[in-house]
Amino acid sequence: MYSSAYVWAKVLSHMEERLGAVTVSAWFDDAEVVELNEEHLILYSSSDFRREIIRRRCTEYIQDALKEIFNSDAKLIVYGDEELSAFKSKGKTLTAMDFNPQFSFDNFVVGPSNRFAHGAAMAVTNHPGQVYNPLFIYGPAGVGKTHLLYAIANGVRRQKSDANIVYIKGDEFTNELISAIRSGKNVEFRSKYREADLFLIDDIQFIAGKESTQEEFFHTFNKLYEEHKQIVMTSDRKPSDMLTLENRLKTRFEWGLLADIQPPDYETRMAILKNKASSLGLQLSDDVCNYIAINVTNNVRQIEGTVKKILAYRDLNDMPLDLPNISRAIDDMFKSEGSALPTPSLIISQVCKFYSIDEAVLRGTLKNKGTTEARQVAIYLIRKLTNLSLPDIGKEFSRDHSTILYAIRKVEVSLQSGNATLQNNIRDITANINSCL
Repeated sequence: MYSSAYVWAKVLSHMEERLGAVTVSAWFDDAEVVELNEEHLILYSSSDFRREIIRRRCTEYIQDALKEIFNSDAKLIVYGDEELSAFKSKGKTLTAMDFNPQFSFDNFVVGPSNRFAHGAAMAVTNHPGQVYNPLFIYGPAGVGKTHLLYAIANGVRRQKSDANIVYIKGDEFTNELISAIRSGKNVEFRSKYREADLFLIDDIQFIAGKESTQEEFFHTFNKLYEEHKQIVMTSDRKPSDMLTLENRLKTRFEWGLLADIQPPDYETRMAILKNKASSLGLQLSDDVCNYIAINVTNNVRQIEGTVKKILAYRDLNDMPLDLPNISRAIDDMFKSEGSALPTPSLIISQVCKFYSIDEAVLRGTLKNKGTTEARQVAIYLIRKLTNLSLPDIGKEFSRDHSTILYAIRKVEVSLQSGNATLQNNIRDITANINSCL
């Protein structure tokens, strides 16, 4: 039986061949598999805009891929926040760990760049709440932070099957808090997190700069810590580098142990390559592995993406996996240091995460203070970080050249006048964008 993660990876690879990698990344960046069985594939996306795109434009592609690759007649269902909450209320406990059982300590490749973090994660798994509490794992995107987070959860679950394990991403914690405030369910929200035996929060950097979220997290952290419940956080940077994070949270994050993970060295990349290829049923020669390991150096996720593309190449082209064929198949994935530019979609998604605004709202016409600032920041960053012209930026927001220029100048004037809050916000958002490249 294939895991849902494996099936979804194959479906995405299949769609990339038809729609292009950039398009698939833009539409499915935040999509998560909720459930997969013979009858249906349930996806979740927090974005109204992306859900509509997936339902309207991609249902046929996804169902065709399932049929062609796995001979499955599963139908696609796409959930938003309300549907996901209803699904959970029926007794389904959804965490990323339930759908990623392959993330364990056994298949985590240990090397010099991650040995310290791996050892710390093992320690808190064996003695939750007793050592290294909280454990704060930080490093650039795609180096294995989330793998360790899931491995801790799976390890604790094996030792204590009734442990109350709660997993959440930083931006989702904010979204749930907003939803709880609107619906008057603050008590239920607090109970969910403050009664955890193991509290795992991924990408904690996204709560920085959000006053209500930081206040809520502060009290949640205190209660769990005082009751000796294990807290594990991941981030793309250490607490002291989160410019808009409250000092009282920075000090608490540093109470336990800070463990960094760096991009893997050559030997570790080779081991990761061979492990991943073996798990997907690929036999790659040493010269092919060497070629990939030399050229793909940024992170583990890029290595895994390369292997998945090779798998799709083999299945769709039925050609031998020798070095000439492999080099033609994956050369477009190799980027020189500093050559990658963020896409407008990536910038917009990170601005929306930071300001807790839906993409459809950001691209729309709503003009309250928070939305206007977020929209102007997104326009300013697209101009600053990409090569797009003012008219091209205007197309992203359905606005004319003069409106785009006005937004950019508004941000520039505010920055020049010494608006420290805006300066810090833009620094944090830019760091979030860079961590995704």
